[in-house]
Amino acid sequence: MNIYIMVLQVTATTKCIMEGVVMKTLIWMGCWSYLLIGLAHVVVGSIMPDLLLHYGKDYSAGGSLIFAQFAGFLVGVLVSPLLISKFGKRTGLLIAIGLLCLAELCYTMLPPWEWMYLVGSVAGFGFGMIEAVIGTLIIVAIKEGTAIAMSRLEVFFGIGALVMPLLAGWLIQSDIWRYSFLIVCAMAFIMFIFWLKRNFGDLNQLLDSKEEVKQEKKRLLSQYQGVRGLLLIVFIVFFFLYVGMEMSFVNFLPSLLIEKLGTDKSTAAFSVTLFWIAMTIGRFFAGFIAEKITYSRYVVWSCVISFALISLFAFAKGITMMTVLILLIGLFLSGLFSIALVFANKLLPGSEESTPSMLIASGGVGGAVLPLLMGKSMDIGGADFSAWMLAGFIAVLTLLGIVAMIIQRFHVKAIPNKS
Repeated sequence: MNIYIMVLQVTATTKCIMEGVVMKTLIWMGCWSYLLIGLAHVVVGSIMPDLLLHYGKDYSAGGSLIFAQFAGFLVGVLVSPLLISKFGKRTGLLIAIGLLCLAELCYTMLPPWEWMYLVGSVAGFGFGMIEAVIGTLIIVAIKEGTAIAMSRLEVFFGIGALVMPLLAGWLIQSDIWRYSFLIVCAMAFIMFIFWLKRNFGDLNQLLDSKEEVKQEKKRLLSQYQGVRGLLLIVFIVFFFLYVGMEMSFVNFLPSLLIEKLGTDKSTAAFSVTLFWIAMTIGRFFAGFIAEKITYSRYVVWSCVISFALISLFAFAKGITMMTVLILLIGLFLSGLFSIALVFANKLLPGSEESTPSMLIASGGVGGAVLPLLMGKSMDIGGADFSAWMLAGFIAVLTLLGIVAMIIQRFHVKAIPNKS
């Protein structure tokens, strides 16, 4: 009898260890996939001057290429729920990684400029779908410490966004800048092989499960009714404003510093690097803090403190004060995207397959639209007016976070998915 009990205990312990290993493997695979996304997001921008010089194009053509990539990204995010319901998460992920690998290889070959828009769309589709599928997979599979896992993914995204410009700079100096694309292609190929060959044990069923498209559409309609529908709208607006605000701040930060302080271009450009360093460092701790103080409090307090910091940014005049504020803004914004994504999915149980894609897509639209508004505000009202506009965006984010918290507290019984 004692031997039988010991055997059961050993079996249970072994199973727990194996499950832990599988979960860690899944998280690390997700991290490396997000590193790939970070590289792919910024590779075109990193070599844009040399790319345009090679083709004899102006910056408006470069902007059109970025927009084509964004359009592909948005399509990839939006269709990912349908593709993974038809083919399964693993196959959907392999399709996305394969398309990204192929697009980056085509980039490397420097085809005629007209073809670059198509290549950019395919590349954007690839890393957009990868981001949506990996985010969904982590939220569905990781039940404990979800925020920690998601913030770890964001750390690797930030590392990719930091490393790519450095690699591109070295390749530009060596006059082989086109191979920046080949680095992303090689990374995509490696990830394709790993996702294809890796055995995830009990998670294989989750990775390979399929669902009829008609059934998926019917389920989607029934998931967002009543309070759940209101929550979805709140978070769609939240992600639209957050990503748009972040992209506006990052893209126009050098211009803000030049106009407010008269700093030189190199110092102004370095401010973006400082911001991303702070974002990457902050993401190491965001998940642990959110798990400790709850997701809702993390989201609301991050918004409140960020609002105060952006408001100070509008008043600040010295370069030292500006540098401190940039670092602090990066730290307090660092985990907002990933923690808000987890918060939304915890409030909308049963819709983890579709909610991340819609929220990421909403953020993508905001990342394209609000920088256009920011550019107009810089032309019309200048740096101070634009800084206050960013503060206004964060004020609305704070209100939306409070609304979500109130719904969580007073309508928790109405939130569960009854479908």
